[in-house]
Amino acid sequence: MKLNQLDAKGEFTKNSENTEKQKEVKKAKKNKKPGFFAKIGAKIKDIFAELKKVSWPSFGKVIKQTGVVIAVVVVFLVILTAFDFGLSELLKLITP
Repeated sequence: MKLNQLDAKGEFTKNSENTEKQKEVKKAKKNKKPGFFAKIGAKIKDIFAELKKVSWPSFGKVIKQTGVVIAVVVVFLVILTAFDFGLSELLKLITP
């Protein structure tokens, strides 16, 4: 056991080996990183919390947006096919 020591305020304090060990244990707990499975569990919990915040579109809105995407793809398909056909015919004229 250590003798009484003067602290920063000028008061005498009693330091024992037990209090020093308790401080070391507290420091070790603070420095201890969470384990692999604890990190995964926390990540999954965060994912579900974020999914609760998402505003999902209605079924009608999804169908309408899907139709728009399909229409744009078809338009570009027609444009690229016409361009490709035109270039291939031009190549046939140039090369005998």
